[in-house]
This record gives sequence, C-alpha cells and structure tokens, in this order.
Amino acid sequence: MKLARQAGALLLSAATLSRGLFAQQLPSSPDKLQLRGVELRYVLPEPLFDNEQTSEPIKALYVNAWAFGSTKLAQLVRLADSTEINAFVVDVKDDTGCLLYPSDVKVAEEIGATKCVRTRDVESRLDTLRAHDIYAIARIVVAKDPLLAERRPHWSVQNRDGSGLWRDRIGTAWVDAYNDSVWIYAALLAREAVKLGFNEVQFDYVRFPDEPKEAMAEAVFAARKHGETQREGVQAGIAILTHRIQPLGVPVTFDIFGLTSSATGDLGIGQVWEDFVSVADVVLPMVYPSHYYRGSYGLAWPNGEPYRVVRYALSEALERSRTLAKAATIRPYLQAFTLGRRKPRYTPHEIREQIRAAEELGIDTWVLWNPRSVYQRDSLRPYREQAATIPDGSQ
Repeated sequence: MKLARQAGALLLSAATLSRGLFAQQLPSSPDKLQLRGVELRYVLPEPLFDNEQTSEPIKALYVNAWAFGSTKLAQLVRLADSTEINAFVVDVKDDTGCLLYPSDVKVAEEIGATKCVRTRDVESRLDTLRAHDIYAIARIVVAKDPLLAERRPHWSVQNRDGSGLWRDRIGTAWVDAYNDSVWIYAALLAREAVKLGFNEVQFDYVRFPDEPKEAMAEAVFAARKHGETQREGVQAGIAILTHRIQPLGVPVTFDIFGLTSSATGDLGIGQVWEDFVSVADVVLPMVYPSHYYRGSYGLAWPNGEPYRVVRYALSEALERSRTLAKAATIRPYLQAFTLGRRKPRYTPHEIREQIRAAEELGIDTWVLWNPRSVYQRDSLRPYREQAATIPDGSQ
C-alpha cells in the first residue's frame, strides 16, 4: 500500500416502514426487492461502488473531524508515511451530530447538520490519503446525536414526566435506538461517504445510553414495541445497517464496548458480542484499560496494566468468536490517551504494551484512539521495521 510513500509523493497542498417514518431510498432499477421485517432490502448482483480494499492488516489512527479538516492532516499524513500506520478512521458524523462535510441527505439538511461541517474540501483530502496509500474509514455515530434529537424530538428519548427530551448525566440528548429512522439516517450518511470515496464504514454508539438504572427508569422510548428488549432493538438496528451497506461493496464494521467480550448479558445497553461478530465484517472492541473497574480480571488497578487488560479482554473475545460458524475480524481500539489525572500517563511504552498483547494473540490489526488525534511517533514502528518479528514477551 505504501508505494506512493516510497516514491515520495507529497500532495499535501491539496488538503493543506416500520417504527419510524422515513422515505426508503432504493436504486433506480433494483434487480429484486425483498420485504423484511423492519425494512425493504434490495439485492444487487454486484457492489454499487468499486472502492479499493486492502489485504494488509489495518493499523489505524483515529482522526477527528477538526484534525481532518485542518492543517493537522498534513502532520498525520507525514506520521503515517514514516511508520506502520496505513489507515485513518475519520469522523463523518461525530457525537455532536455535526458532519464532516456538506451532505445531500435530506434529513441532514433539514436539521442543520450541514451548517456545522468541519471541512468543505473533503474530496481533495481523500485524494491526498489515496496518494499516500492511506485507507480511509468513515466513522458514523448513531444513537448519541443531540442535534438530531433536538430537531426530531419524535425520534428521540423523552422524559417520563412529559417535560421534554431525556438527557444523560452530562446533559446530552439521545435519539431513540428503537426507531428505525435513526438507523436509516446513519445508513444514508454511510452510503454518501462511500460514494465520496471512503473505503470502509464504521458505526459507533450502536447502543442505548450507559446510564444508571435510576436515570434510565425516567427515559421513554416511544418507538419500542411491547415487550421489546434493548438487545432486540440493537439487533434490528444492526440488520438495517448491514442490509443497506453490504451491497455497496465495502466492509461493515462496529465499535462496541470492550466489556462485551466477557459480559454474560447486554451490559444494559443492548450490546452482546455474538450479535455483532456473527454479522459484521469487523468488530472493534474498545479495550481501553482506563475504562475497566478495579478488580476486573483480578487486577487492582487495570489502567496500570495495559498489557494484561488487553490480553485478557481479547483472549475472551477470540474464545467466544470460535464458537460461531462465521465470525468477524477483531480489530481492537487501543488507548493512546491519558484519562484525566489517572496514573500512569500513557506514554509510548503503555501503547506498545497493548499492541504487543494483541499481536501475541495473532491480532495484527488495531486502531489507536486519542480524542484529540495527538499521537506519539515513538508509539509506532518505523515503516522499515514493520515486518520485524514481535519479541516473545508473554506473561
């Protein structure tokens, strides 16, 4: 993938009908229409788009929309050129509901999501990534969308007392994950991203809010069918996304809580490991050590044990996946940030320990997450050392 890098090409100047009422957008001449429980699914003989795929293991950086739309992109491209990084995960819709670029999706226009875009030259920036053989992954947040919630209250979680929108502990409104329209909106944005040239689509916040039971007791989900569980709501959403995105010819991937690999239930958010792994192309468990409670895996302070946390979590993930006839690729999100004042500070050592844990299990694909998109070069292998043998450091 990095032939352009080796050639020294630098083009940075170019870049310096069910529960929801949503119009189904079908191809002009579909070969076949099949009616499914939650939506109309169309089946095509071949992919709609011919976006280039890669056989190389993805080693990616999360790039927020602000970074992608600014001069910071040039810095990140240079970092990728000189290291093992070969992909960027870019926010197309983040957890504010704002978009990366102006959209032609009707709902996005109606709610004002096109008025808070982060860049207006997305195509030239994607061209730059292609020139540097950087695989572009579109990240789309689904249920945590305060902009959509405010502008489409009938699609949103409401307060039980009738006072308006329900909000989480930090005051953020959520859309109703039982409402099909929410998922169809995300699918339409994904289709647009693929048409623009993104190689892969990644959905995040494919779940219900992770709030205390007392808070969730005050939340009303109007689109919920009688007796429907959160898990069933998420399953229906996954079906909508996969049925709409798979015909496009790009991988369908999902970010999920790291704890799903060891949990016996749905964590109160509707996420169960097998529900994702059995249908997706890739699942991305967020196995950040800072997000595990004291005592997890028998560790007094998980944040201080990056190698062990990642190793334990991914071992359980692999074990659960082995029981399935079809299982998605596991591509973990790894912690490249320090959470508040928690110790230790996450230096290249802590980051490499997580990568080592994954690679020792045979997982050679991962994404580093830093919410500010700030990465330390020493966390990454130089490009010339990518093929080096991983030292045996099993513990």
